[in-house]
Amino acid sequence: MNMTTMAKGLSKFVLRSSLRTAVALPLVLAPAVSVTVLEAAGVSASFGKAEAQEKTRKVPAMRENVYKKLGKVQEAADASNWPAALAALKEMEAGKSKYNGYETAQMYYFYGFVYYSMERYKEAITYYKKVLAQGAENLPVALEVGTLLTIAQLYFVTENYDQAINYLNKWFAAAEKDQINADSYALRGQAYYQKGDQGKALADINTAVSMYEKEGKIPKESWFGLQRFLYYEKNDYKKVTNILEKLVKHYPKGEYYKQLAGMYGELKREQDQLHMMESAYIAGALQKEKELLNMGYLFMGNEMPYKGAKVIDKGIKEKKIKRTSKNLETLAQAYQMAQELQKSIPELEAAAQMSDKGDIYSRLAGIYLDLDKNEKSIEMGGKALKKGNIKRPDQVYIILGMANANLKKYDAALKNLKEAKKDKRSEKAATQWISFVESEKKREEQLAI
Repeated sequence: MNMTTMAKGLSKFVLRSSLRTAVALPLVLAPAVSVTVLEAAGVSASFGKAEAQEKTRKVPAMRENVYKKLGKVQEAADASNWPAALAALKEMEAGKSKYNGYETAQMYYFYGFVYYSMERYKEAITYYKKVLAQGAENLPVALEVGTLLTIAQLYFVTENYDQAINYLNKWFAAAEKDQINADSYALRGQAYYQKGDQGKALADINTAVSMYEKEGKIPKESWFGLQRFLYYEKNDYKKVTNILEKLVKHYPKGEYYKQLAGMYGELKREQDQLHMMESAYIAGALQKEKELLNMGYLFMGNEMPYKGAKVIDKGIKEKKIKRTSKNLETLAQAYQMAQELQKSIPELEAAAQMSDKGDIYSRLAGIYLDLDKNEKSIEMGGKALKKGNIKRPDQVYIILGMANANLKKYDAALKNLKEAKKDKRSEKAATQWISFVESEKKREEQLAI
């Protein structure tokens, strides 16, 4: 396997494992109730009119005595004294037969708010539903619409996504056009995602992102996260890449650099992949062994082996990459590719000692031969044969023959070469070297006369 193939394999592993766990959904917004609950609920302090005026709907008026009772609840709520608030509501509820539909709705709205504040969400939902049960004729439009959204949000929090979607759809139908914003679509998109309806989830989150971008605003990070994940599930890598480019730009994080590098790899954009991985490395985002090795392989596969060697060497020294025979051999290979033979030799020797095979010693024998260090070449070749389990022992014998010939140890050289000749793969080369060594031996003997 070459360096580029190894890099792609590791890159794909990192990408898939990170993208599949990338959807982090924030806790949904709390119901839209301000501290002053009476004002949030649309209760007016003006009395004396037969009906409270509302833009599109007339509802019964709230009488002063009911307003005062709600004011008592308000005081307890302002102090976060929820038991006192509930006690005041129960006292008020005892006389509910005297209230009109609007007044009853406001009482139940307060119940919902108090239970929500106590994080008793299921009870809060029950009472917010009782608000709606008073009928449209008794509810200001703003109260009805706001309550629908609040119930939807509470169902989301309690992970009842079917009902969350049900009430969100009711809210979409009832809300004014200017009330429906990007957050609304994002919330419904998250609910569809949690329910497993990826098609509708993608449509809604795309709308949310598009609305923000048209206004010149930066979409929320979690929106990009959901959008990216859904496109990844569709194997639409171009879309995923586009979204990750936005994340890198607006929310620069090491994880996004890595994921974008992985997507560039999927799209065969090797140079972009390399640059993005290098950015992640410089940012300190690559900390795991596989990530650092991937970075090293990418450099080696893109004809920058010295950079690859430095990454691997640093990783080993910092104990982020294990000091194994295989990793040391990779480091040595990077130095060799960078024409740094002197730096590769110590790493190869260490790798050879740790390995249960003689192949690394055979490589060292070849390197020492190239460096004209014939005695070291013979030493390494001997260790290779002694350790055994070599892929090509015939090549070791060729190297030993050449090294001995260079030292004018012709008998030893001929013995090595004849051993190599037994393997058909080296028969031709060994025969040529035997002929050369024999002629050199004969020449030396004649000169000695």
